[in-house]
Amino acid sequence: MLNKWVKMREEGNITTSAPRQQKRPYLASECEHLADAEYYRNQIVREITALISKIQNPGLGEHALRDMNDEINKKLREKYHWNKQILKLGGLDYNAMERKRQVEEGDPQAGLGGNTYRYFGAAKDLPGVQEILNKQAQKSVKKRDMTKQITPDYFGWRDEEDGVLVELEEQVIQDYMKQNKNQKRSRAVLEQDIDDEDYLNVPKVAEVEQLLLEEKKKAMLAKFSI
Repeated sequence: MLNKWVKMREEGNITTSAPRQQKRPYLASECEHLADAEYYRNQIVREITALISKIQNPGLGEHALRDMNDEINKKLREKYHWNKQILKLGGLDYNAMERKRQVEEGDPQAGLGGNTYRYFGAAKDLPGVQEILNKQAQKSVKKRDMTKQITPDYFGWRDEEDGVLVELEEQVIQDYMKQNKNQKRSRAVLEQDIDDEDYLNVPKVAEVEQLLLEEKKKAMLAKFSI
């Protein structure tokens, strides 16, 4: 039983209270065990939750709020990479689950991508932030509206249903085969003509050189005769 438990632990199928490496790796790709990746992701989630709780206090001041909001976004990007690594190791697709939850909750920043800078708590009331949030909300709504208008025809899934595309493909194939056949026939005629010495008599290199030499002699004689 102990050997079985150790094997499952090595394969990342058993979650323990702490991973082999206590310090979280700088890169998520350095983690090779699913259980460890899950542990580090939960660690980041706890850190993000604590920061979001603190940033609700508007009395921290603009500078502190901006720094704290930057830190939250940094940890969100880090969590995104751990989510990808967990999926790669055979775990759940947390990124897809989080995007779905954002859409269901009506998050105005949903669908803007993982690199979108987000604002939390009292940071939303900082100067200039509301204008940025309004632009992001408009962009998100526009993107969702465009997605709703996309039909299977956009991806070409129904192009063959009317038979027009199939007919055109057959015509193109027939034209190609006819053209290829004509090229082979022309090549055969050309090779036959080249083999016929009476049809094509190519001069040798020595003969060409002799003709050039004679032309040079004639030019020199004409020059000195003047």
